[in-house]
Amino acid sequence: MLFFKLSFSDNAAKLEEVDKQRTAIENLNQQLRGNVMKSTCRNVKFMTFLSFLVKQVAFSASLLAEGGGITGPFNTHTTLVFKHLVTNIGNAYNPHTGIFTAPVRGAYHFEWYVCGPGDPVYGVAVVLFKNGEPSNGASLHLETGDQVFLCLWVSFKIYENHFHHSTFSGHLLFTM
Repeated sequence: MLFFKLSFSDNAAKLEEVDKQRTAIENLNQQLRGNVMKSTCRNVKFMTFLSFLVKQVAFSASLLAEGGGITGPFNTHTTLVFKHLVTNIGNAYNPHTGIFTAPVRGAYHFEWYVCGPGDPVYGVAVVLFKNGEPSNGASLHLETGDQVFLCLWVSFKIYENHFHHSTFSGHLLFTM
């Protein structure tokens, strides 16, 4: 009987210790939930502020700044630099490199139109790239800093004249 009493008191002490630990864990969980909520609220406020700052992003550019001519053929895939800016709201398109850099995380839409030179030997092949990889989409989910550009494929040509038919355009659909 003495053994049972000792065993019972040991178990009671252990149960009391477990109960204290459970209470401590519950308190820590409540603190953690509070910190997560505060952090989430801060993130939402920051994203709202960022969306306010970056309301509008849109660009449109044609291939040549002036005149007309043929671009290509090249022996490597070549980034096309659309030099004649029609609009560049948000300054996300660089007319010196031909690269669009996403200023904010969101969904973007891109369009491009190119004219062939009318040469039966050289066709037209232009590919949209996202972060250096070919992309099949014209509507893309981009993270801040992602880059989008067009490449003229090896051995192809593009024709441009003073009417600015060969263009590259894009705009932010919405932030995410």
